[in-house]
Order: sequence, then C-alpha cells, then structure tokens
Amino acid sequence: MGTPPRHNDDVADDETPDTPFPGSCKGKLLVATPPLEDPNFDRTVVYVLEHHDEGAVGVVLNRPSGLPIPEQLDRWTPFLSTPAELFNGGPVELDALIALARLDGPAEGAWSPVVGDLGSVDLAHDPVVVADRVRTLRVFRGYSGWGPFQLDAELTDGAWIVVPAERPDVFTARPDLLWRAVLRRQGGAPAESVVEDDQTIEVSGIVLDLGRHEVRVGGAPVHLPLKEFELLEH
Repeated sequence: MGTPPRHNDDVADDETPDTPFPGSCKGKLLVATPPLEDPNFDRTVVYVLEHHDEGAVGVVLNRPSGLPIPEQLDRWTPFLSTPAELFNGGPVELDALIALARLDGPAEGAWSPVVGDLGSVDLAHDPVVVADRVRTLRVFRGYSGWGPFQLDAELTDGAWIVVPAERPDVFTARPDLLWRAVLRRQGGAPAESVVEDDQTIEVSGIVLDLGRHEVRVGGAPVHLPLKEFELLEH
C-alpha cells in the first residue's frame, strides 16, 4: 500500500498529467474487471492520483457512503457535488479525508494539483482562502494504495482496465452507473481498441462475453460467477 496524496473532477482540455514515470496511470481511471475478487474493489472505478516507482494512490469514485461529511467541515458543504455525501475512497487509512475539487484561482499552498484545474484541497483551510472560487468538491474517506510496482503487476494480470478519465467522472451525479457507463462508452472512443455488441464488451484485450458468461484475458478464459454477468446485462 502506498502513501496518500489528494486531488480531482471536471477535466479541462489538458487532462494529461505531467509525469516522468513511464506507463503512469496518474489522472486516468482504473475500471475493475469482474475477476477481481477483493470485495473492496468489486465493480469499482478508481481515479488515480499518483503512480510512480514507489507505488500508486487513488480514490474509488462509485462508492458513496450515505453519510454526511463531518460537522466540522460544514463550511465546505455548499460546494459538494451531488450526491452531497461522504464517499468511500478505499480501504487504506479510513480516518483520512481526501478532498478533490475544481478551483478557479487556487491559492499557492492550499491545494495539490492532479490534472488541469482538478486537485486535492486542504480542508483545514477556509474555502474563501483556498481559491477565488470553488466550483465543485467531493470528499473521500480513506484511499486506495499500492506498493512499488504492485499496481503494475495487477494490470499485467488483467485485474484493471485503464481508460481516460472524462471531465464529469470524478464528480458524477450517478456513481451507481459509473462502472458500466465507463465500459460502455469505450465503444465510441476511436483511439481505443474496443469492440461492443449485444454479447461482448472488449476493452484493451479483455473480453467480457455475456453470451458465454466468460471473461477472456489474452484469449484465455477466466472463471466468473454468474451474478457478475447479471449485473453487466442490466
């Protein structure tokens, strides 16, 4: 597991982070493939905040907790995106809060940029000193962390599909639909190797075969419980 940073959503024209680490997933989405057995990441979409040779850190975008943000942070409540609640960012350091925001005119030292106008903000500050304007905010409890090259190994095993993040993803109003929506929209991305029809979804060499109830990675089938396909088909 890695150490936490903080960041996030509405992506501007430049959604590509400046990172010297080859193959870095920073600023991209990790979409869990059904063979991922860890219940913490079942059908999750993770936004990657950092990815380098010391590990990786991200937050789960589609796990709202149903809980409000802590009372001591009430001054931030007006800026929360819908649904205006605390999100479960991952299983690491559940006492830690990571706040991602899109800001106009951020104050130096008050935020940590991820991509473009998206970054993490320090909730200890008052919103009026963080930026000229806080456009949108989402607060996560805990985060998702990987040790050195741990995420890279999981990617090689086909546990995640890496796709570009779109501007609304981090602050989606429908987190319950995000996992399927991100997979489905790959069919419209000309730069991606994606094939989709009534029976299969293929993204980056990983095939979800709804007709056979089978997942194939590099042509080899992987066992998948029936319930996973029932979720895909709805």
